[in-house]
Amino acid sequence: MSELLAVDLGTMPYAEALEFQRAVARARISGEIAEDVLLLVEHPPVVTLGRTAKAANLVASPEQLAARGVEVFEVERGGDITFHGPGQLVGYPIIDLKRHKQDLHWYLRQVEEALIAALAGLGIPAVRNEGKTGVWTQGRKIASIGVHARDWVTWHGFALNVNTDLSFFDLIVPCGIQDVTMTSVARELGLLRADDVRVRDETVRAFGRVFGLAPRTTSRAELQPAVHAA
Repeated sequence: MSELLAVDLGTMPYAEALEFQRAVARARISGEIAEDVLLLVEHPPVVTLGRTAKAANLVASPEQLAARGVEVFEVERGGDITFHGPGQLVGYPIIDLKRHKQDLHWYLRQVEEALIAALAGLGIPAVRNEGKTGVWTQGRKIASIGVHARDWVTWHGFALNVNTDLSFFDLIVPCGIQDVTMTSVARELGLLRADDVRVRDETVRAFGRVFGLAPRTTSRAELQPAVHAA
C-alpha cells in the first residue's frame, strides 16, 4: 500500500507554511517526493482570500485587524475568505490525483469525507451541506476547505476548528456565506478544551482510510532533501 506521509509542523507563520507547502508540491510533481503528504499546522491569526473572494466579505477595518494581530493574504486556492488561527487544525494534503482520480470535485468530496470520518471518531455527527464546500454539524460549520492543483497535484486544504476562538470569524463573512454560524470540536463536545492530539490522530487515520493510504508520521527534516532537490 502506498503511504501518506503525515508531517506535524507545529505552530508556523502562514507565509512560511505557504512557501513550504508549495515547495513540497513541486517535489511531489517532480517525483522527488514519491508518496502523498499531509502537512498539519497551526497558524497565528490570519485571514486568507481565495480566488473568488469578494472584498466586502472582509468586514473588519485594517485597524481592527491590527488590534487583534491578524495578517491578510491573497492566495491561489479556490473559495472565498476564511480565517486561520490558534486552536485550529489546518491541513495541507499534497496528493497526486493521477494516482487516485483526476477530478477536483471528487477530491473535494474526499476531503470532506475524511473530515466527516474524523469527527465521527470524536463523537461529532458531521455532514456535507449541498452546494457549499466544507463540513457541518447540526447546521453549524466546523471545517472550511479550499484547494489548488497543478499537474493534478493538490495543495492548500482544510481548516478544522478544534479549540478556536470563534470571535475571530466576526471579522469576516466566513467563506462568503451570510449568517453562517461557526463552531468547533470543543464547543460541540461541551468541553473547555478538546484533545488536540486525538483530533490530529483521528484526522490522519481518516485521510489514510479515505484515500487508501498507509499513514506514516515523518518530519519536515526528512522531506527537506527532496524539497531542495526539486
